[in-house]
Amino acid sequence: MKKDNSVQVYLRLLKYVKKYWPAFLVSVVGFAIYAGSQTAAAKWLEAFVDTVGSGQLDNRGMLALAVLGIFFIRGLGTFLGNYGLSYVARFVVHDLRTDLFKHLLLLPSSYFHKHSSGELLAKLTYNVEQVTGAATNALKVAIREGLTVLGLFGYMLYLNWQLTLLFLVVGPVVGVVVGFAARRMRGISRHVQKSVGNITASASEAIKGYQVVRIFGATDLEIDRFTKVSQQNRRQVMKMVVTQSVTTPLVQMMVAGVIALMTFLAMDPELIKEMTTGQFIAFISAAALMAKPVRSLTEISSMVQQGLAASESVFEVVDTPPEKDTGLHDPETVKGALEIKNVGFSYEVDGNKVLDNINLNIQPGETIALVGKSGSGKSTLAGMLPRFYDVTEGEILLDGENIQTYKLTSLRRQIALVNQQVILFNGTIAENIAYGSMANCPREAIEAAAEAAHVAEFVQHLPDGLDTLVGENGALLSGGQRQRIAIARAILKDAPILILDEATSALDTESERHIQDALDNVMQGRTTLVIAHRLSTIEKADRILVMEAGRIVEQGSHAQLLQHNGIYANLHRLQFSEVAVDHDSVSPSEQEPSK
Repeated sequence: MKKDNSVQVYLRLLKYVKKYWPAFLVSVVGFAIYAGSQTAAAKWLEAFVDTVGSGQLDNRGMLALAVLGIFFIRGLGTFLGNYGLSYVARFVVHDLRTDLFKHLLLLPSSYFHKHSSGELLAKLTYNVEQVTGAATNALKVAIREGLTVLGLFGYMLYLNWQLTLLFLVVGPVVGVVVGFAARRMRGISRHVQKSVGNITASASEAIKGYQVVRIFGATDLEIDRFTKVSQQNRRQVMKMVVTQSVTTPLVQMMVAGVIALMTFLAMDPELIKEMTTGQFIAFISAAALMAKPVRSLTEISSMVQQGLAASESVFEVVDTPPEKDTGLHDPETVKGALEIKNVGFSYEVDGNKVLDNINLNIQPGETIALVGKSGSGKSTLAGMLPRFYDVTEGEILLDGENIQTYKLTSLRRQIALVNQQVILFNGTIAENIAYGSMANCPREAIEAAAEAAHVAEFVQHLPDGLDTLVGENGALLSGGQRQRIAIARAILKDAPILILDEATSALDTESERHIQDALDNVMQGRTTLVIAHRLSTIEKADRILVMEAGRIVEQGSHAQLLQHNGIYANLHRLQFSEVAVDHDSVSPSEQEPSK
């Protein structure tokens, strides 16, 4: 994304405020009332001094009531201003955060490869909150203190315009100081937000992988890594504090200098003769009252710069192009015929070919198994069917139509997926089976899918059955149980195309046998792509493709490939010799007695 200038970013941010203009207007009115009460307080002081000086003590009742009135009006104005702007602020945070989250779910897979989850979570939490500094908090100070300064300045002009004009002398100097601080604050704010992302990423990795951290004795390493990123955050925040802390006293000293000069000049006998004692004291008091709002106005710069830096970070994500979805084809269902023609693929990062000249015809209902070493391109090829990755060469046809002509939602509606890394969401087992578009499935269908995937075997021992909570990513379940739930989810979807990426890898031998039976049934009549490490699970596949370095180097049935005596046959011999060794290593007392 090209960098927008500050004005463009700020105007874009204010569009989020614009939707809530009635509440914003209420806050402006409230702060106008507050500002008026400040000027009224200076006027009250004038009246009080003149009343005492003239001996008109009969007015003391009115003066006392005026104090109550001024503070009541000030309180009312403060409430309306703060509530109105807080209302706007929380909606801005909500809208911006929702827009960011919606867009994140539409971004291509390559974006998530380049950015850590911790960095993205920091944008959703910390950065969005920082945006409100520019969008609302800065406006609050600008309106409230700006109107207060205007009110007091107008009153002082009314009392003595010559002295009041001295305030205009310090204006340009203040502007130069604030401008310099603003540029520095913007740069530091970017570093602070990046450091927060690093903190989130470091903590997230260590917390999720706590078992690996402990078993490999990396506790001190992770603490040291977290301490370094936290220390970096502390240093950046302190740079921000120093910049702000130096700027504010400088501006205050400039304002104080003007007030001191005004005090000296105002006590000139010629000027005093033109003003009453009350007016003189009120003038000096009004000048002193301006010091706080002027100081607050100089602090707006830091809020705005933090907010703009955060806005750039958020808008950078929002402006990242989503997945390409130019397809118009939207069939309710498909037969499942797949044709892969001259397909090649390489990641943007290194440009190396992951897939090279893949050609394949798959008939509806056919089961194709992919085997090969890690990094041979199996998962990438499977990921191209739902368009998690788009081909860089060639094309993939579904029922004779290029998959890029299908709407993404329509294409993915035709595909069920079971990953090796099972993703479960913090809810019940039933909710994880009937996930997403299947949420309104009848209970009977969910139970049937659970039965078919052998989920019912362990669910019957749980106190709440299918309504048992699984915890974050299924933390309360075993790996095999999580895998069965994922398979049940795929069974319930009942899609014409099924992708099984190491779907039985987390199961023990007994569970695998049961699940394999269930998968054999669910694969009937469906075009199925199976990525498998255990060759015993794919012996019944219609065709087995052996991949190496992004190419298909062998293909055929299990029997044909064994007879061919190539790579597959070697893999098969290796695996089954390992199984035999494992079996022989079991002591006679552990083996079942012969019947």
